[in-house]
Amino acid sequence: MRVRWWVPVLVLLATVGQLAVAQWVPGIDRFEGKAFGARLVAYPLLMLLAPLIWWAWSRRRATSDAAPPWGAFTLVMLPFLVDVTGNSLDLYDSVVWWDDLNHFVNWLLLCAGIGLLVCGSVRPRWAVVALVTGLGAALAIGWEVGEWFTFIRHGTEADTAYEDTLGDEVLGTLGAFVAGLLVARVLGRRDPAPDREDRPAAYVASGRDRT
Repeated sequence: MRVRWWVPVLVLLATVGQLAVAQWVPGIDRFEGKAFGARLVAYPLLMLLAPLIWWAWSRRRATSDAAPPWGAFTLVMLPFLVDVTGNSLDLYDSVVWWDDLNHFVNWLLLCAGIGLLVCGSVRPRWAVVALVTGLGAALAIGWEVGEWFTFIRHGTEADTAYEDTLGDEVLGTLGAFVAGLLVARVLGRRDPAPDREDRPAAYVASGRDRT
């Protein structure tokens, strides 16, 4: 996924700009009680986490001259922009199905970006699907716990939180599963030759994999 460096920068700035409006511009009812002060701190940090980890890892591995994966960074950052934009446009309250679609699509984007960053050397390729899905499920649980502690437990959604939380976790995990399939396909195209260790042991032992 070839993306120029300014694309994730633009995503970051658009997210922070909307968060600043939500936090500091008074009189906007749709932002009330949704912990935008905490989001203004947490979202930029989370969006920058992947680039910072990649930079630190590349320096440690003496590969600092490698081109940064701007496309993967953009995929990781996009869910935060989508979430904030949904609040800015009041989609969570005005569109019944927006929250469900948001959890599925955002986890697909997030986990696709993470998968591209961490799964390049994962073998066999079916393990990519399992790894990305598992990471997505864990992140979905963590996200829901964070929502509970930041604004649900003291807000107006406590009565419906249990059912909504379960649904969000399922949709997030499903989005991660689809992301895993896509990442495995993309990585497979980059390295189309089947790995010897990916083949069944009996097939390798038979000698039929010799070229």
